[in-house]
Amino acid sequence: MSAALPTSSREWHLVARPHGWPTSEDFALRETAVAAPAEGRILVRNKFFSVDPYMRGRMNDVKSYTPPFKLDHPMDGGAVGEVIASNAEGFAVGDHVLHGLGWREIADVPAKHAVKVDPDLAPLSAYLGVLGMTGLTAYAGLFDVASFKEGDAVFVSGAAGAVGSQVGQLAKLKGASRVIGSAGSDEKVKLLIEEYGFDAAFNYKNGPVRDQLKEAAPDGIDVYFDNVGGDHLEAAIGALNVHGRATICGMIAQYNATEPTPGPRNMALIIGKRLRLQGMLVGDHADLQPKFVEEVAGWLTSGELKYRETTVEGIENGYDAFVGLLRGENTGKMIVSLV
Repeated sequence: MSAALPTSSREWHLVARPHGWPTSEDFALRETAVAAPAEGRILVRNKFFSVDPYMRGRMNDVKSYTPPFKLDHPMDGGAVGEVIASNAEGFAVGDHVLHGLGWREIADVPAKHAVKVDPDLAPLSAYLGVLGMTGLTAYAGLFDVASFKEGDAVFVSGAAGAVGSQVGQLAKLKGASRVIGSAGSDEKVKLLIEEYGFDAAFNYKNGPVRDQLKEAAPDGIDVYFDNVGGDHLEAAIGALNVHGRATICGMIAQYNATEPTPGPRNMALIIGKRLRLQGMLVGDHADLQPKFVEEVAGWLTSGELKYRETTVEGIENGYDAFVGLLRGENTGKMIVSLV
C-alpha cells in the first residue's frame, strides 16, 4: 500500500438530463474524499480520459444497450492512468492500466476491470483511441461487420474522427480500390487526403451529400461505414452497389435532436440492390482484440497507420471537451489530459 495517498479527487457529475444540446448547467465538477482501496481493488491516478459520442445517449433516461448515467453520480468512460495504491494481486504501484472510470482524477477500480498497458509500446493516450475502443470499433466494423474484401470501394462518414480516420486507413492497407471520406471542414478534407491517404474527400457543408458522393465515387461504393446517419445514410444507400454492405456504427447527426428524425427516403433500394445494413457495438467483438492489437501496433510502428488526437488540458475543461466533440471541433480522438 502507498503511504501518501491524496485525500480528495475532483469528478464530473451529471446533475440534469439534457434536452437537446447539453448545457453547462447539466453538469457539476465536484470534490469527493479518497480512501484506501478495499480488497480486490486498485486506486488509479488518471492521466487521460476519453469523451465519446455514445456518452450523449447515456445522458438520457432511456433503456439502451448501456445503462444511463445516474444523476448526482460520477460519469464513467475510458481512462488510462497509474496505480497509486493496490489491494489486488497482480497489480503494483507504478503499473499503468486502462479502465472504465473516467471523468475523475482518482479512480477506485475493481482490479478485474483493469487491464495493464505498456507505455513503452505506445503513448498512454493511444490506448484510448488508436489502440483502444475506437480502434477496435474501426477494425471490427470494417473487417467483421462489413465483410470488407480487397478491391472494395469504401465510403466513411465522420472520416476525420477517431473511428472514421482509422477505418479509411485500414481499408487502404487491406487493398481497397477507392476510399472516400466526408468531414465538416475544408481543413479536415485536406488532412484525409494528404495525411491519411484517402482517394477522395468532401466537406458535407459545401453541398448535398448525395451529389458530392456521386462525384467522388462515380462507380459507386461497396462498403459504407456510418458514423453520422441522416443525409449521409440516404446518400450511401443510393451509391451502394449490388450486394453492398453498411456498418451502422453511430448517428451523431441526431444525438441532440429533440424531435423524431426522418429515416432515409430511398430504403426501397435495399431490396433491389440486396444490401446488408448492420448495426454494431464494439463490445460484441472482444474476441478480435488480440489480433487487432498485434496488427495495428505493427502498422503504428512501421508508420503505415497515422493518427491524430485533440487534447484538452485539465479536468475542469471536461464538459467543454465533450461539447466540442459533439460540434466536431476535434480531429481524431478527443482526449482530456490530467497530467
